[in-house]
Amino acid sequence: MNIYAKLISEQLRLPETGVENTIALLDLGCTIPFIARYRKERTGNLDEVQISQINNIYEKLQEIAKRKETILKTIEEQGKLTDELRKRIEETWDSATLEDLYLPFKPKRRTRAQTAREQGLEPLATILLLQRERHPYEAAARFVKGEVKDAAAAIKGAQDIIAEMVSEDERSRNQVRHSYQREAVITSKVVKAKADSDEAAKFSDYFDFSEPLRRCSSHRLLAMRRGESEGILRVSITANDEECVERLIRQHVRGRGPCCDIVEEAVEDSYKRLLRPSIETEFASLSKEKADEEAIVVFAENLRQLLLAAPLGQKRVMGIDPGFRTGCKVVCLDAQGNLLHHEAIFPHPPINHRMQATVHVEQLVEKYAIEAIAIGNGTASRETSDFVKGLDFKHKVQTFVVSEDGASVYSASKTAREEFPDEDVTVRGAVSIGRRLMDPLAELVKIDPKSIGVGQYQHDVDQGKLKKSLDQTVESCVNSVGVNLNTASQHLLTYVSGLGPTLAKNIVEYRREHGAFTSRAQLKKVPRLGPAAYEQCAGFLRIPGAKNPLDNSAVHPESYPIVAQMAKDCGCTVDELISNREKRSSIDIRRYVTDTVGIPTLTDIMGELEKPGRDPREQIEEFEFDPNVTSIDDLAEGMVLPGIVTNITNFGAFVDIGVHQDGLVHISQLADRYVKDPNDVVHLHQHVRVKVKEIDYRRNRISLTMKGVFDN
Repeated sequence: MNIYAKLISEQLRLPETGVENTIALLDLGCTIPFIARYRKERTGNLDEVQISQINNIYEKLQEIAKRKETILKTIEEQGKLTDELRKRIEETWDSATLEDLYLPFKPKRRTRAQTAREQGLEPLATILLLQRERHPYEAAARFVKGEVKDAAAAIKGAQDIIAEMVSEDERSRNQVRHSYQREAVITSKVVKAKADSDEAAKFSDYFDFSEPLRRCSSHRLLAMRRGESEGILRVSITANDEECVERLIRQHVRGRGPCCDIVEEAVEDSYKRLLRPSIETEFASLSKEKADEEAIVVFAENLRQLLLAAPLGQKRVMGIDPGFRTGCKVVCLDAQGNLLHHEAIFPHPPINHRMQATVHVEQLVEKYAIEAIAIGNGTASRETSDFVKGLDFKHKVQTFVVSEDGASVYSASKTAREEFPDEDVTVRGAVSIGRRLMDPLAELVKIDPKSIGVGQYQHDVDQGKLKKSLDQTVESCVNSVGVNLNTASQHLLTYVSGLGPTLAKNIVEYRREHGAFTSRAQLKKVPRLGPAAYEQCAGFLRIPGAKNPLDNSAVHPESYPIVAQMAKDCGCTVDELISNREKRSSIDIRRYVTDTVGIPTLTDIMGELEKPGRDPREQIEEFEFDPNVTSIDDLAEGMVLPGIVTNITNFGAFVDIGVHQDGLVHISQLADRYVKDPNDVVHLHQHVRVKVKEIDYRRNRISLTMKGVFDN
């Protein structure tokens, strides 16, 4: 059994065989979506989350294995690698233990102990540690020479050596570590010079804050660390110093006497000067890493919900990027999202060309047969929405408010410049808003996920881990929905399992040169798209109207023979099998089980035959704010209002109630029951009803509650 599979299996409590097979598939270059969807028999039906966890731990274990090689090589070069030490290093898979074992041999900057050793004081340190010498200063006098001026200097140098030995002792480090695990307290204090500044106001909750580290939530820890990085807060992590020192003394000091007193002083110095700073740094790093992981999970879940938001579909859309002084940029798009027209209107102050704007919008809706209007949710969004809803259209036009987070990032990006080289950033931004309504997933993949604005302290967490998690989330969403091979942009194709930027570009160029794909098999003609890439990507690409209906489904080409055999056994074609429920219900899938194809895959195939190419996303719904509430000054405690969930954190949900400032429904206010995870109660863009609980005008904060509030 693979050692990695054994360790991961134990940690995640998953069957070893499934874990080992998953690792083997990952090593072959298979993507997580592909393994989860098309290799269920190999993995034991593990889902994407479990496979992702296996992948993450596998990568960490590989990093530890590389670190072990470096450590063993370094110690061996020093001639200090014993069989026992080698065995301990090879057997440990805990990073802290590994680094503790390495610490005494780790090359370091010049220390006081190193200086003392060079002065020949290590034998004196050994004598003192034995704690048998009745006259330590007489013993120390024998070491007075060179830079060691007297016995007191010799004792001091020996104490420096003892202090370093104690700080590098594995048992000592674990003692202090355990104390921090049980008792560590995180404290933040305001820097007095910054206390009254405007930028400090947002950190006022942490001006004099203290709580046990193990109970400190990720959002509080990240808030304190941000305040620290901005020079507003001083943050520290401490344990019970007296208790830590007493335990170390009990470990290293035996009895009483002159030598014992000297060693005790060295132990105290070791703790204060070396051990405590080292362990505090370790716990600061570990707690930050844990907070990062929690924040990244929150961000990834929000991103998933945003990407999988309900699409309007292929309809003719007007996109409006609202504004006051600079006006509202209006674009008209056809059902494929192509730009047909753009102009600016000025229905709001200070220009107030409301009548002219009314005529223009009504004419554009008629001329381009607009079916829906998408309005960005930024500045002047509420006013523009009210203006549009007051217009008189000759046919029904739906109106939606769309998140414009990241639209400005997209509009200035290379992608936007390539799509619209002759248009300015305002036009590109409005197009993005319109396309987000049609298909959020296809449009949002063009934007760096960090810029979409649904995270929690996204700029404070480990950027490498954040990017990896968000990229995996985008890939997962794209592949769960499936991609139209003939209309997908290069950016969207990039996230399809097994493709990437080069193959995505090659597909688009092949499509441009040869016309629309008529079958998945044509993918094999795309330059550099070999058998391995084809295997990974084919099942996630759709071809509506293809000669083979399975090309517009999630049935993988490798399973086409199975479906063909099912149809043959039913005495019909594949088309007839898909359209005839009675024939499908007569199939006993157990007849088609083989060594490589089991019940999980066959069940998936039957699900696809029932609804080939189905979109797993929900249907979009229109929404209206309370017409009597347009600013924070219109609010009053106790008001019940409609709202849209705009962001979810692990401490609650932010809700847009149409006053240009989102309100917070704290996790304790989400329901009349205990809520562990806000995602159990609400989801992004959900339409909810909330009650105004409290208004803080100074900090521009609105507290909301959903307790006792029910939809009409």
